[in-house]
This record gives sequence, structure tokens and C-alpha cells, in this order.
Amino acid sequence: MYRNTFLHKAAINMKTFLQESVIIRTGKEGIPMGDNSLICIDSVIAYIEENLNGNLDLGTVADAVHYSKYHLHRVFSETVGMTLHDYANRRQLTEAAKLLVFSDKPIIEIASICGYESPQSFTSAFKAMYKTAPAQYRDKGCFYPLQLRFTLHQKQSAEKYTLHQIQLALFSDIPAWMDLMRLVIDGYPVMNETEYLENLKESILEKRALVLKDGPVLIGALAFSRSPGSIDFLGIHPQYRKGDKADTGYRNMLLKLGFSERELLTEYGYPTQRFVYQNRHGEEKDHASP
Repeated sequence: MYRNTFLHKAAINMKTFLQESVIIRTGKEGIPMGDNSLICIDSVIAYIEENLNGNLDLGTVADAVHYSKYHLHRVFSETVGMTLHDYANRRQLTEAAKLLVFSDKPIIEIASICGYESPQSFTSAFKAMYKTAPAQYRDKGCFYPLQLRFTLHQKQSAEKYTLHQIQLALFSDIPAWMDLMRLVIDGYPVMNETEYLENLKESILEKRALVLKDGPVLIGALAFSRSPGSIDFLGIHPQYRKGDKADTGYRNMLLKLGFSERELLTEYGYPTQRFVYQNRHGEEKDHASP
């Protein structure tokens, strides 16, 4: 499988990255998270979905599911990879974006439907997340969800990964890959999924896409280009990360893999930084990290 030198190197780098970055479904590192925690978070997510038009602060949700605020905050953050406040806020604003594009409801009504007490607070929150005002977003007429409902996965195994478990992606992996992509592009208000899908198919055909699975769950995925030797996509499922689970940029791992920091950039209104990798021939390869 890995006779091609470039493919072999990509698989090794992915293995190194995954072993440093992934922890299999745990609450504290090395301690498996029990089914009770999954049931707890599943009930919290269900409550949020049923009450997107209401107050979803930590205290309200904790009372509704009969958990302490401290316990709920800790378990939710460890499992989902973001705080309950951030998740609920992103879900409400995603639903607002859908209504802006697919309904004729006035913006003031959408603000109320999505749990905001005033149009001003709604506009401020929406602009912070989608980088455009609600009225402008409606005029563009292009809906993109920044936070779909989080789906929990049961742990399959807790082993360390080997190089042979990283496989070339197949067309049958595309639905899971797209789901992972939607999870890990966290924060980017623009994504042309049609264009992305065509590029992914091309990467799979040209054997430039690698995946690692835990049973049916896609834990990690990597797509790369042989020329100029850049990483096109690298993502880890939030539920399987260790350390900062909300960090989709993997800055420390890029540095460990030999990348060097370069200039600060802005993409879609978000701060990023250019990283370059210099190979033994002195050639530089690019990667951007949030």
C-alpha cells in the first residue's frame, strides 16, 4: 500500500499526529468515559434541540437535566469539545441562518425564535459568527450550517494506532468524511461543499486521501497534494481529541512535525498563521493553522 515514498511519508506524519493528538473517548486521559456520561450529554443535546427558541444558559439546562452546573460544564466540554454555552449559541445562530435564507420571517421575529431578547443582541451575535449582518446574509441567499446537531459515538477500542490502520480513503468513506469536515472547519462561515466534494473525489482517485477509523466512526482524515507538497485537509473528530479539543489548528503538532511559523494572516475574518515545512532539499511547503 505505501510503496510510494510521498504517500508513505504522509501516512507516517498522520500516524505521528494522531498518536500525539487523539485519545479514545475519555473523561480524564487514560480513564474511559462511562455510558452514563454519554447518556447525560445525549439528553442535554436533545434538550437544547427542543428549546432552541429559549434561554439555554448553563443553569437552565443543568436544572432541566438534573445535573450540577459544575458537572455538566466539565462533562459537556470534555465530550463535545466546546462549552455548552458555545454549542447552544452556535446551534441557535445556525438555525437563524437557515430561517434567514429559507423563510420570509422578519429578522426581529427570527431573533425571538432563536432565543434572543432583542434584534440588537441577535445582530451582534450573528455578525460575530457569520461575519456579516443578518440582512446581508439573507440577501446573499446562501445557507451554510456552522453547527449541526452533535452526534455522540460509543467507544469501540482504546488501542494505540499503527501505521497499517491508516488506510487510503474510498468513495464509501465520503459521507463520513463530509460529516467530519463539517465538524472540524469550526468557525468558517463559507464553505462551497459542491466544490469541496469534487476535490475530495479527485483526491481519493489519485490516492491522496488517508483515513483512520474507530469501528464505523471516522476519527481522522488527511488529504494532501504531491505538488507543491501541501496538506489540503487534516481533521480529528472532536470527541476523540485530547488536550484542547476546540483547537482545530493543531499548532503544537505542526511544530513537532517540523513546520516553522511564518506571518499572521486573516481568512474569512478569522486570524490564521502561515506555517512552512522545509525539506532536505531546502524547498518550503505551506500549511495554514487557525
